[in-house]
Amino acid sequence: MNDTVAKHAQKAEETPLAKRFRGFMPVVVDVETAGFNAQTDALLEIACIPILMNDEGLLYQGEPLNAHIEPFAGANLEKSALEFTGINPESPFRKAISEDEKVAIRRIFKALKTIKKEHGCRQCILVGHNAHFDLGFLNAAIARTNSKNQSPFHAFSVLDTASLSALAFGHTVLARTCKIAGIDFDNSHAHSALYDTQKTAELFCKIFNQTPMITITDSQSK
Repeated sequence: MNDTVAKHAQKAEETPLAKRFRGFMPVVVDVETAGFNAQTDALLEIACIPILMNDEGLLYQGEPLNAHIEPFAGANLEKSALEFTGINPESPFRKAISEDEKVAIRRIFKALKTIKKEHGCRQCILVGHNAHFDLGFLNAAIARTNSKNQSPFHAFSVLDTASLSALAFGHTVLARTCKIAGIDFDNSHAHSALYDTQKTAELFCKIFNQTPMITITDSQSK
């Protein structure tokens, strides 16, 4: 291990956020898409919110990063999916950025890398409500834009708020779970990547902040 890697590893061990998540920085991600097939259907919106920790050890939301994306060349657009989200891919008011230009995805990745470094974490881990859906579309976009080396995310590990919600509140639907948890949820704003990400992040922080971590001994952690 060279000095740079050793120094980074030591920093990750010393920060409370890195300790809490084994060196990972949780990043809540939500995508809006034109279907369910990550390989063929368009990615239309993406939003990411890093989860940080204050001096009292409580999690809170960092600044959101989001973008509207133009469908990639040859992308499938399912009419039912567009009707469900209410997104018009051709609307000029979306101010969408071409996925082929790689600007949106790499801008978000660059910002997340800076934040995770500032907080002593070695990698980001995707947090989502039914997280593997979001990770599938994110990984597909990474492959299409040849951005694997720029991605700060773990390739397959996730933290899923649907599972956490089942444990904490006995429910898995985001809107319903938020209401049970005392979090305002406006259905008229649902299916916006930014709004859903903000609510998922609020839910994630509430579950972790209200659930004490089970203390384990050093021998158990090895």
